[in-house]
Amino acid sequence: MSQIKGPGIFLAQFAGNEAPFNSFESICKWVAGMGYKAVQIPTWDKRLFNLELAAESQDYCDQIKGIAAEQGLAISELSTHLQGQLVAVHPAYDAMFDGFAPDEVNGNPAARTEWAIQQMKYAAVASNKLGLTAHASFSGSFLWHTVYPWPQRPAGLVEQGFEALAERWLPILNTFDENGVDVCYELHPGEDLHDGVTFERFLEATNNHARANILYDPSHFVLQQLDYLQFIDFYHERIKAFHVKDAEFLPNGKAGVYGGYQGWQDRPGRFRSLGDGQIDFGGIFSKLTQYGYKGWAVLEWECCLKHPEQGAKEGAPFIAKHLIRTTDKAFDDFAGVAADREFNNKILGL
Repeated sequence: MSQIKGPGIFLAQFAGNEAPFNSFESICKWVAGMGYKAVQIPTWDKRLFNLELAAESQDYCDQIKGIAAEQGLAISELSTHLQGQLVAVHPAYDAMFDGFAPDEVNGNPAARTEWAIQQMKYAAVASNKLGLTAHASFSGSFLWHTVYPWPQRPAGLVEQGFEALAERWLPILNTFDENGVDVCYELHPGEDLHDGVTFERFLEATNNHARANILYDPSHFVLQQLDYLQFIDFYHERIKAFHVKDAEFLPNGKAGVYGGYQGWQDRPGRFRSLGDGQIDFGGIFSKLTQYGYKGWAVLEWECCLKHPEQGAKEGAPFIAKHLIRTTDKAFDDFAGVAADREFNNKILGL
């Protein structure tokens, strides 16, 4: 069996304008000091990483790898969550999502889409230059505004939506294929790919594209009340990245899954720091190990109560504690006997 690598940490929630959070070198030193072994890099944050330059320059990629290696760190994946979101945007969300893109394409959805697609292709090339095999992203959405069907969805709407989504993504997936990298979609409410059924619809629309894979994050499944352990049984062959993020769901007489438009502290479904929520990480690490997941276990810190620096400090030992050193022998080998056909026949009464 393969062994999960870790602990890693997603840098997006920690980047800032003050040291040590404002440069790749200083933030790597900070996370290495807490015991992390890898970083997942947000490619939209120029304080940490220049995606366009990485796609053009092997020297720059070698420099980034060298900075990480000086602190004993690997790069687990690049992330294009914001750019992937912009590959497919329903017009209802144009104003809110313009903030994810450069000023020069704001107010111009067609130009913003082209920018996002090019960003994704840059990420494929940059990942290859960095020697990576997996990439973290979002799918974007044409259908999310119809998730709760009232009025009822017109016949064929869902199929057409996934056809359109696949049309946007196929050239990107092909570019990733050319570079030997898997696109790992974080299945997330707000995205058209948010659970197993929608992922299967996307696979069908992309003719089961080999590079269409999953970033497994159980926190989003808790908030949807989906069986996050059985999900691994169904989709383990497509799970190529892993966010270790905790959550809890505490429904009450006033609000449930939809949350009543409340803030994160007040809604029933809340993200929590590792160990503070309800997720059975022992079960998750066991199943992923059983099925041979060999990628990184990466902390994504998002908590409505705890300070991020405390969450980061606690996250490394939490993940390390759950890593399983796989066995190379069976526990009852001491009672075994060598293969002997005649002896087996006697036992079988043959």
